[in-house]
Amino acid sequence: MASALFSRLVRLSARASPLGPSSTPGRTVTPYRSAVSSSSGAILPKPKKTPFGLMRIALVVVPFLYVGTQISKNFAALLEEHDIFVPEDDDDDD
Repeated sequence: MASALFSRLVRLSARASPLGPSSTPGRTVTPYRSAVSSSSGAILPKPKKTPFGLMRIALVVVPFLYVGTQISKNFAALLEEHDIFVPEDDDDDD
């Protein structure tokens, strides 16, 4: 049952694909990029450009970096307070 359904889906997807093998002899399939042109062949307009792209990225990244450093600093202090991880003081005065 499942294999019959799977083979039917494979046949349908091969028929629907513009780049798939053609079922009629002598028919050639030309690849096209639907992101650049529509199905009628018209060139689509340019995509919208997001203004202030780098500024938006900075407005998101900088606060999260700051919050992350504060969390790690507080967690390191908590570990040191409970003597879970305490770095040894090595004196290199020898």
